Formats: sequence, structure tokens, C-alpha cells
Amino acid sequence: MKRTLALTLLLLGSGPALARAQLPAIRGYNLTVPIWSDSTDFAVGGFGLIDRARLMSRPAVGDLALEAAYEHVLTYSQRAAPGAGSVVGVIVPGGGEWAKLQWTIAEEDRVAWGHRFDRLNLQWAPTELLQINAGRQTISWATTLILTPADPFIPFDPSDPFREYRAGVDALRVQAFPGQFTEFDFVVRPAKTRVGDHVVDETLTVLARARTLWQGWELSAWGGALHDEPAGAVSTSGGIGRVAVRGEASLRSVDDELFFRGTAGIDTRFDLLSRDLYLVFEYQHDEFGASGAEDLVTVISSGPFARGELQALSQDITVGQAAYQVHPLLTLDALVLWSLSDGSLLLAPGATYSASNEVTLRLGGFVGFGDDVSGTLDPIPSEYGIVPAIFYASVSAFF
Repeated sequence: MKRTLALTLLLLGSGPALARAQLPAIRGYNLTVPIWSDSTDFAVGGFGLIDRARLMSRPAVGDLALEAAYEHVLTYSQRAAPGAGSVVGVIVPGGGEWAKLQWTIAEEDRVAWGHRFDRLNLQWAPTELLQINAGRQTISWATTLILTPADPFIPFDPSDPFREYRAGVDALRVQAFPGQFTEFDFVVRPAKTRVGDHVVDETLTVLARARTLWQGWELSAWGGALHDEPAGAVSTSGGIGRVAVRGEASLRSVDDELFFRGTAGIDTRFDLLSRDLYLVFEYQHDEFGASGAEDLVTVISSGPFARGELQALSQDITVGQAAYQVHPLLTLDALVLWSLSDGSLLLAPGATYSASNEVTLRLGGFVGFGDDVSGTLDPIPSEYGIVPAIFYASVSAFF
């Protein structure tokens, strides 16, 4: 670990080649979140704190560039181990990182403190038509905005407000740009699924993707091996009047069985009382998910869940989001996730205030509705009914 830290600091700020070039800019970000949650049969509530500090830099020399992002995450819980029964994804959404670039500093009954490299990759761009990246990096092939089942890399959790940056994956990526509106992408990604500190599975992903623009519509398709199994997907996005239409669908082969995963959605923006109102609606059918409450235990013990591929546990789910700018500095918003498989619902309202160009304040909460009484046949009665009432305040500062 010490060697890794020393090498990164050397690359970020020293060395003869970098000394001759312009000194790299170092940017930072800090998120502090006091939080309170109710107690339920599935979660021990109380007060808590989440603090995330991040340093980022991208020094470049000629055609070479190094991207690095280093994070510390500290969590405190009043009554139980941090994160137990709380919002999923609070620390880092896991997805089977191949390189061991994360470490635990302290882990006690109420406190957990860890650090990691969320980005650490080398980029080579010899021409405007070619770019090669190797290392931990962000890769997103999503077309829809919130539910993205055809994105083969780690997605955002739609119910996690405590992360500004998408998690990185360890991969070799080659991008070619033969035309102004055409792109070819090739990715090789080894992955490891861990339970605690033990590696329980190793897989390899080798995928190729093509994307182009045709009569105002973006069209894309990818195929290859995803976690050692055949997979393919198609996606499209475009506009009909003032409404954006998006859709993506994938077919996955797992143990010689085909699984369909797809989402369709619309989003639009219009004026309401001289202010912007932004609306998003999406529907997802995911055969990796549970068709009812009786299947939820099976889903959370599945390979796709362990690899961080699932944003929701239900097979059929809808999401709606609205954001209204009541003032140039103040936005009110609400997210609703509704499981059509078990009937449960998660409501997440919030308000965001821009205190300055660098500082943002937010108040928000989560309220789950649905069956919250477990039985012999349904140990998890519903996906969102078991979510306790959660309220939080957050301060985000960039520098």
C-alpha cells in the first residue's frame, strides 16, 4: 500500500518530465452528511454521519495523461455498525474491482474509515481518432437516465444521494472516432467478486460497441462476453417534439439460460410559472430481478447482485423524478421508485440550495411504503417496505 501511495504522489507532483511541463492542477471535493433513520425490524436506527473527501488530478505530458482520484470515507452510526440496514451504496458501490486499491483504516462497532483510489488510469491519445486508457476508470454505456440495465459497467444506485462520482472499473479501453458522429469502443475488463476479503469468483469481460447518429437519433449496439458469458445490447435515444425518448435492451446468457433486461423512458423540460420543471419517467423489466417478494432472498444471493449489476431488486419497476427551480439558487425535487413486482414504493423528496459556485446545501429524506412484516415464506416482505424513514442534510464543497 505504501509503495502504491508513494508512486501515485510521485506521478502527481514530481519527476523530471512533469517538472518541465505545467504543474498538474489538484481539485478536491468534500461531502458531509448528518443523517437520522428510524428503527425497524430490519434496521437499527439513530443518528449517523457520512463524510467523504476526494482529491483529483490529471497531469499530462504530450500524448500521455494520468488520471487519479483518491478518496477517504468515514461513517459513524449512533447505535450499530455504519451502513447496517441503511441506504445501499453509501460507501462505494462494489462491482468486482480487480486491483486492490482500497483499504480499511479503522472498523469498529460505530465507526468505519476507509480509503481508496476511485480512479487511477493512464491515457494515451496519439491522434484525435484514437484514445487508449488502462487502469481504474469510468466507463458508461448507458442511454436511459436512471435505470440502465444495458450498461455492462457499475451503475449508479438511483436511491443513493451520497455520491457525486460514478465508481471506476479496472479495464483496458480502446476508443476510435472515425467520423464526427461515429465511435467504436473496445473494452477488456477482469473482475473479482469478493465476500469480505475473500475472492469467491473471477470473471473476464470482453466487449465491443459501435455508436452513431442517424437522422437525429443516436443508435448504438454492443456485444461480446460479459463476466464470461455471451451478451449483447441495443440502445437508442432521440426527440419527438419537446420530449426526449430513450430505450435500451440487453440479452444475457447465464448458465445457458437467456435473460432479458430493458428500460424505456421519456424526459422533458418546460416552463411553469416562468421557472423550469424537469420530468423523467422510466419503466424497467429485468429478468435478473424478483418477480415477487418470495424471490427477493434469491436475488440478493445471486451473482449479478454480488457484482453490483442491479440498481433495483424487482423484476418490474418504474421510476419518476421531478425537479422544479423555484429560484435560481433553489431547486425542489422528488424521486419515486415503485416496484410493480411486490407493490412497494420508495419516496425520496429533497431541496437543493446553491450557496456559492463551490458549495451546495441539501435537505432530503426517504420514506418506504409497503409490506414490512416478514413471514416464513417471505423473509423479506417487500423491496421498499422495509426501508426505514431516513432524513439527512448534506454540504458539498468543491475546490
